[in-house]
Amino acid sequence: MLSVQKIKRLSEEFETKTPQEIIEWAVNRFAPDIALSSSFQTQSMPLLYMATRIQPDLPVFFIDTGYHFWETQEFREQIAHDWNLNIVDLYRSHSWDTFARQHIRTLPGEDPNLCCYIHKVQPMQNALQGYKAWISGIRRDQTSVRTQANILELQEDGLLKINPLLNWTQVDVKNYMEENNLPEHPLYGKGYRSVGCAPCTIAIGVNDDERAGRWAGRTKVECGLHTDMFSKKNITESNYESQIETIKAK
Repeated sequence: MLSVQKIKRLSEEFETKTPQEIIEWAVNRFAPDIALSSSFQTQSMPLLYMATRIQPDLPVFFIDTGYHFWETQEFREQIAHDWNLNIVDLYRSHSWDTFARQHIRTLPGEDPNLCCYIHKVQPMQNALQGYKAWISGIRRDQTSVRTQANILELQEDGLLKINPLLNWTQVDVKNYMEENNLPEHPLYGKGYRSVGCAPCTIAIGVNDDERAGRWAGRTKVECGLHTDMFSKKNITESNYESQIETIKAK
């Protein structure tokens, strides 16, 4: 494994590298113990396209929360078929089944942080066990939390998180999409410029911030995959009430 000092130096060097160069380094260094996560929204297409051209059998983690738009599921199936992707679907742990049966319809509105932890964060934590590296598509221009991110980020459990598109902007995404004729999510043209779960996503205006339609009207801007929430582990239905303060997104 790389030392903390080596990771910091490489992360600084990668600030001037292309996403493809960063992905190639990551695959050469960590395959087969490396995976990519993708939400299959429009802004996810460049990284998904790049990474699976460099490593066609790269595992692609898709978090199936049970709250997705039907259009997202259809788009995911179409891209998986057309690009011959190695998709691994992630689901909520069965340990939450009793709680979910009682709260599944109201949870997104009543406690979106807990909802995200159960349906996104914990499934990703579980899926990444045994992997050495995780490729993520976050960009610094997306949220205030992400402005502080680094291209290489060592997690507490030793997992290395890799953010090849961190320095890209909306314009870079748009240009790459057009240059490579990549498909858009079917809801993108209807004002859904950032697509998450249906209960927590609305259409926005052309001049609004890219992620303004996510958790609109709330202070929440992140699901927790890219915040300190991701370090909170082993929370179950039986003990979540005593640990509820740990389930907070920035």
